[in-house]
Order: sequence, then C-alpha cells, then structure tokens
Amino acid sequence: MRICVIGAGYVGLATGVMFGKLGHKVVCADIDARRVNAVNWGELPFYEPPLEKELRRLIRNGAMRATDDVASSVRDSGVVFICVQTPSLRSGRIDVGPVKAAAVAVGKALRGSRGYKVVVVKSTVVPSTTDSVLKPILERHSQKKSSRDFGLCMNPEFLQEGSALKDSMEPSRIVVGSEDRRAGRLLLSLYKPVNAPMISTDLRSAEMIKYASNVFLATKITYANEIANMCERFGIDSEPVLRAAGLDPRIGALFLRPGLGFGGSCLPKDVKALLDRARSEGYRSKLLSSILAVNESQPDEGIRMLEKELGDLRGKRIAVLGLAFKGGVDDVRETRAVPLITGLLARGARVVAFDPMAMENFIRIMPTIRYASSAGECLKGAEGCIVQADWPEFKKLGRKEFSKMKNRVIVDGRRFLDPEKVRRAGATYLGIGYGSRAP
Repeated sequence: MRICVIGAGYVGLATGVMFGKLGHKVVCADIDARRVNAVNWGELPFYEPPLEKELRRLIRNGAMRATDDVASSVRDSGVVFICVQTPSLRSGRIDVGPVKAAAVAVGKALRGSRGYKVVVVKSTVVPSTTDSVLKPILERHSQKKSSRDFGLCMNPEFLQEGSALKDSMEPSRIVVGSEDRRAGRLLLSLYKPVNAPMISTDLRSAEMIKYASNVFLATKITYANEIANMCERFGIDSEPVLRAAGLDPRIGALFLRPGLGFGGSCLPKDVKALLDRARSEGYRSKLLSSILAVNESQPDEGIRMLEKELGDLRGKRIAVLGLAFKGGVDDVRETRAVPLITGLLARGARVVAFDPMAMENFIRIMPTIRYASSAGECLKGAEGCIVQADWPEFKKLGRKEFSKMKNRVIVDGRRFLDPEKVRRAGATYLGIGYGSRAP
C-alpha cells in the first residue's frame, strides 16, 4: 500500500516509520522545506535516537521519503494520514487551524484523483471535530462525497515521547473510528501485522477515547502528587505508600510516581482542551479544573523544600538540572522548569540551569537566566539544587560534583535519584513526597 502522511512532526514521522517497517511505501508531506530536507537525510527534527536510526534505514532503502508536494503525494496514495499539530490557545481550546489547512490541501488533491481513498485523522482533536469540521472541508474542496468517493476515519495515537518506535510497533490498543465499514476495514487491515487489541467505533467515540486516556493519566499523576505532598508533611516517605497502592490491580503502578507535575505536548493540552469542550456544552468539570490547579502549583513544592532547608533564597545561587519536560527528550512544551524557575526568580534566587539536550529550545523561552555547559558546572558554587527532569546522567553525580557546591542540598523533583548515594556523597537529600523526618 502507498501511504501518505501529512505532517513531518513527532506523530507523523512515528506513523510513517511504523508503516515503513511493516512493508508499505510511505511519503511524508510537509510544507516546511527545511524539515523535508532534514528527513530525507535521515534526521529527525527532535531528539529520539531509536526512531532516527530506523528512519535512516527506511530512507536509505527507499521505503520512505519526504516531500513538500502535498497534492501529488495524496493523489498517489491509497491511505492519507493527517498528523499535524493542534496546539493550545490561551483559552485552553485547541487551535484547529493546522488540521483544517491540512484538510483543505487533502481535499483539493482528492479533486484530481481517481479511485477510493481513505483519509485518516490522527491529529488529536476534540469530539465532533472530524465529522462536523473536517468532513465538510474535505467534501467542499474535493467536490466528492464522503463514504461514496472517499472514506473518513479517526485513528488516535497513544505515543510516549522517548519511546515512539516501541509504542508504535507494540501498542496497548489500536482504535479506529469510521463513518463507514469500508474505510474502517481498510484501515484495520493496515494494522493486521501488529499484535494489539483492535477497537472499532464511530468517529466521535474515537476522538473521546484519546482524551479519556490522557485525562486519566493526568489524574493518576495528580493523585500521586497530592498523596506525596501530604506524606512529606506527615514525615512519611511516599514511595512505599504509592508502591503498595499501585499493587492493587484496580489502581495499577504506572504513572503513580510523584514529581514536580506533568508537562509535554499531550497531557496539559488535552486536559485543557477537554475542559474547554465540556464548558461549551454547559458542563463544568471540577475534576479537570482541580488537575490543572494542582499541576500548576506542584513546582512550588520543590521550592518550599529548598526554603525549608536553606531559608530565604534571596541572593542564593540555585542550580536547576533538567529543562525538558522529562528526561530523554528535548521537548520543552509545558515543562515544569518554567514555573519552577519563575518561582525561584520571584524569591530573589540566582538561577543557573543545565539540560543535556533541551538547552537550545529552553533558551528561546527564558533567555535571561544563566546556563551551564555541564551538570558539574551548574552545581559549582550553588547553595542548592533542584533536579527537574529525570535524565540518567544525573544519577551518576557524586562527591566530585557535589563537593563544588556551597551548600550541598539536593531536591529530587522526580524521585529517581538514590537517596543513600546522594548522602554518601556528602549531600542532603530531599525528595518530593519524602519527609525530612522519614527514615
């Protein structure tokens, strides 16, 4: 099958690589010529080594290529995936401008094409977008009738940044929403080699499944943070508490780890978007509002712990390790490093920051703070340190690096360091949800 993927971003390239590995011919179409050229050289526009390695292999073997010619790519393909971004607006509503523009381009290309094609929306959009917004655009610009001349499906993605290739090839489930059986069956046939539960449903249910999944993950993280915050005040280590709770099969251990809050391109955006969509129907979700409120205030927990140990932070040099929203990626969208550093600056602290991969992206957001070229340099002369992202290399820090600090106080904002190792290195360990009086 010839497959066209509209959008050479994270979802688009992960989708293209997956179908390339399954033996299909894939062309990835994007209006950004520089991105197209980079992909054709086998280079990703983001940091994810396993995915980039496979992309290079597919490009080299001729199984995948990129182009800025959307029209011909659509006409030459049997299935077209729309994988463009839908970023948040200030209101929390998603910006459907990019996905509408993609639908216009696909519709115009369909007008000059022959044969039945399936158009698949993989971009995350709120319920009713595919049938009420995108379907009319496709029909108007193609001058063709959906279900008769082309099929329309909704196929949400469930990728985690840092493991896109694995998540694509070994998904927990595949959801296909369609308005007609022909389109749904054709799309499901593409996934036949993938060993995963297949769920067939209507368009709006498929859209909602994506939001229901991500909101639940955000809820679990928020629950873990709330329990951890209380444990810390009670002088209890939250780790065994949450571990024991997670062993209950009705709860589960995944995502049940406290930290400074969740970020990235999906969870914050999706919670805000669903909250806005519910309000548009006259429903005010107290749960979603609370999730966002807790997540917004959670970085203050790290600052509070530092103040409890160091006192007034005014004039003190504070190191922040990790600027991406999590370790292993260079994505700084909705990273908790922004409210964390903003809170430190508001208290008069002198902030110096470091991240192994996300520094260049973060400097665009906060260009005025100081940056270090290594974790060791970042710690030098610092009175305290907050570890914001769980990069593996931060686990290797020890006496050599901590000895350069003025006051050796480490706040583990992701609860992934070894407390005993930090203490043996001569530093004070404080973890989110780890009471200073805890054993």
